[in-house]
Amino acid sequence: MDAFYASVEQRDDPSLRGRPVVVAWRGARSVVCAASYEARKFGVRSAMPAVRAERLCPHAIFVPPDFARYKAVSRLIREIFARHTELIEPLSLDEAYLDVTETKTGLPSATATAAAIRAAIREETQLTASAGVAPNKFLAKIASDFRKPNGLFVVRPHEVLDFLAPLPIGRLPGVGKVMEGKLAALGLATVGDLRAFAAEDLEQRFGRWGRRLHELSLGIDEHPVTPDRPTLQVSAEDTFEHDLTLDELEPHIRRLAGKTWAAHQREADEGRIARTVVLKLKTADFHTLTRNLTPTQRPASEHQLAEIACALRERVERPADALYRLVGVGLAGFVEADRYAAQYELFG
Repeated sequence: MDAFYASVEQRDDPSLRGRPVVVAWRGARSVVCAASYEARKFGVRSAMPAVRAERLCPHAIFVPPDFARYKAVSRLIREIFARHTELIEPLSLDEAYLDVTETKTGLPSATATAAAIRAAIREETQLTASAGVAPNKFLAKIASDFRKPNGLFVVRPHEVLDFLAPLPIGRLPGVGKVMEGKLAALGLATVGDLRAFAAEDLEQRFGRWGRRLHELSLGIDEHPVTPDRPTLQVSAEDTFEHDLTLDELEPHIRRLAGKTWAAHQREADEGRIARTVVLKLKTADFHTLTRNLTPTQRPASEHQLAEIACALRERVERPADALYRLVGVGLAGFVEADRYAAQYELFG
């Protein structure tokens, strides 16, 4: 979807159309959830501190996010997808992979299917979507950005190598700033440069990831579209108005444990339970710390989750007066409830 949250706001409030819209709470600790294309012209981007967005675009209109509304629209879009294929892998509320090798509609090509989906989204939600059509997931993902907003870009099998060659290496999935810097030190700036570099040398320097990089440079990706991917973690987090010390975090940890436990119970209703407790902290200087524990017996209540999460503070080896701007509580390590019960009876 194109600037999804901001586009929903502009759709529902005609006075916002054509104007720079930033979906975010105002305040020193807030971050941008989405920015309209009018705001993006000024350099405003998602995940940017809201105060910086306000400096870049002083006349932007700030709108607090309404996630319930965005989720409702997302469900409508998912229903449109499902008319064409059952193989849908959601990435977020506004993005998904679809495998349309076989479709319910009998349309003659993936390109025709993408066009039909985009037309239905426009007609039924009054929103625009951009699509990438390609032989595999990572190529389709890259292609989906090429004609934004409201565009369609197709990479046919015989075009893959030529399409990839001039792209910056940072466009490949998994290549962040650090890896990009390491590859630049080897004189590798584009995907074509990477392809020309010996796969054996890449593997020697970066292990299995080096081999994977070479495969990506050739357009190779065998990962299938995986519908209904199981939840890996549920969590809740909060950014504070003022930085706090570890000792001051306990009431916030207990409150967030309640939210996380409620989310966990929805998974438990589906027969999956979590075994690992995660505590996430972000320091005043924006470093992220995580501590986790998989107890012998999984947390069986909100109270137990809160107790373990609070105790994980003892594993944070920082001065007592160190300050934190964010805390989060999570549950991970999901397993089938029946399997866990059988293991516990065997070894408990």
